[in-house]
Amino acid sequence: MRDPEELYEIEPQGAAAVAAAGAEDGLVLLFHLEGFMDAGEAGGQVVEHLLEQGSPRVVARFDHDRLVDYRARRPAMTFDRESWVSYDPPEILLQLVQDATGTPFLVLTGPEPDVEWELFAAAVGRLVTEFGVRLTVDFHGIPMGVPHTRPVGLTPHGNRLDLAGGYPVWFERAQVPGSAQALVEYRLGEAGHDVLGFAVHVPHYVARSPYPAAAVLILEAVQSATGLVLPGHELRERVGEVYADIEEQLAQGDGELRSAIRSMEGQYDAVAGAQDRESLLAESAELPSADELGRQFEQFLAEHEQGGE
Repeated sequence: MRDPEELYEIEPQGAAAVAAAGAEDGLVLLFHLEGFMDAGEAGGQVVEHLLEQGSPRVVARFDHDRLVDYRARRPAMTFDRESWVSYDPPEILLQLVQDATGTPFLVLTGPEPDVEWELFAAAVGRLVTEFGVRLTVDFHGIPMGVPHTRPVGLTPHGNRLDLAGGYPVWFERAQVPGSAQALVEYRLGEAGHDVLGFAVHVPHYVARSPYPAAAVLILEAVQSATGLVLPGHELRERVGEVYADIEEQLAQGDGELRSAIRSMEGQYDAVAGAQDRESLLAESAELPSADELGRQFEQFLAEHEQGGE
């Protein structure tokens, strides 16, 4: 394998900021890569929030020319009257940010590499070692056949599950398509680094739209596991807005669809015991009742079926 350090460049000022941060126990690294699977834009919303609130400083830049297939994901260019005036290249960046109390941590984000996954994973491993990362946490959303009338679910994974207890087991052994993000977690664990991942469960019927409730749950899980203070007030406000939008759009339904909803709720309750479980979002937003959300979902399915026809 080629030298992984050839795949990135260190920004001297950013590296100096990491050194000046002087975290005694080491820094936390949070990372999410765009492009494979992120139902409800859960991971993307979290990263956007962290960078908006955390005064980011670039620590390292990856060579996107080597990692990104432009023909598969063409970067945006702007044409104005008679000439090209701008180009928006993809960027894979390691950045230093701060939580609500000023505690520094690292964020790795950008498009998922199309090639050289092993070299990329090795490069991330070098950066983890160089900057004294004590825990690496990744996250994304996965679509599931769960009703939005129940609390959002979460599946933790990695070698530090002791930091993420209390979640019911939803999966046994399964073989799924790989991703660069999963490979980074796997290789870091192999090398003896502490790693933790969160896959948040997003109702499949909203998987292609922003679902802030999933992003809020990721923030809560990361905060609990790392000790970082990540309030996410803006995301919490959007939870209520999204449910209000659902209520506005979903106004009708029939008995057959109501039966389907109840079936999904019964399956969820059998796994998670959700009928007696308080939503993690209950203190953050005033959500519609289960009956109101059920009526909304029925209409959503009715409109979806009509559109399919």
